Amino acid sequence: MADEYFLLVCDDVPHDVVLTDSGVHVMDVVQVVRRLTGLSLWRSKVLATQVPAVLLTGVPEEDAAAAVSALRDAGARAETREQPGPDFPKH
Repeated sequence: MADEYFLLVCDDVPHDVVLTDSGVHVMDVVQVVRRLTGLSLWRSKVLATQVPAVLLTGVPEEDAAAAVSALRDAGARAETREQPGPDFPKH
């Protein structure tokens, strides 16, 4: 039996939210990270200070844009990155 691969075409490509700089108001950014990820305050602080850090993975584009906007409002620099598609063998 031959191996067959199917690529499902989705309306929305999953995105990652990446924190690139915490900025000056680190505790404000930590609070936003905590709200977005649901992590504890301590883990959110560790994540916010070890940049670049991927905060969210595989979220829809609208949710990723809202998360980046919230982080930027807190004084951080963040970006969305489109997840790469699967690399299937070509026949």
